[in-house]
Amino acid sequence: MSITVNETLDARGLACPMPIVKTKKAITNLQPGQVIEVQATDKGSAADIKAWASSTGHQYLGTIEKENVLKHYIRKATDEETKVETKHEEIINLEELRSKINGDESIIILDVRESAEFTFGHIDGAVNIPLGELDQRFSEIDKDKEINVICRTGNRSDLAAQKLTEKGFKNVKNVLPGMSKWEGPTEKVIKNY
Repeated sequence: MSITVNETLDARGLACPMPIVKTKKAITNLQPGQVIEVQATDKGSAADIKAWASSTGHQYLGTIEKENVLKHYIRKATDEETKVETKHEEIINLEELRSKINGDESIIILDVRESAEFTFGHIDGAVNIPLGELDQRFSEIDKDKEINVICRTGNRSDLAAQKLTEKGFKNVKNVLPGMSKWEGPTEKVIKNY
């Protein structure tokens, strides 16, 4: 299979949010209808790029994995197809979240990082549903509770919070800045082999 691309972006070795940040910048150089190939090694980049493309009107064409490199293909939207990129309005900072946890409030902490990221450190009691699996797993989340969505930096969690709100979840907050700045206790789920 041969895919004609107009630009190739090397985002290998970069972690979230950098593949998306670089993609946003690079796609501005393309003409509508042209295709960019984004090469990344961050496993979470597939869900990130797909969700970002959907939220901006760009067409996510697909991802091919070869030799541990994910090659994402995105077609730049025309002016008519472009959507204004939105941010989830309801946010909560890490201090407020920690206060809710310490106050034994009945909340859900939804961690949308990849399972490997979650395994090496997460907030005790957090539920892990990676962003790329969220569409298939909405039924696992209690709509009646406050949902605090967290990722590494706040980008994936923002996209997840928007998806939850679109699906009718009422009390959804994006946790900023995310696990990269969390100073509270964490749990690990590493088995001894």
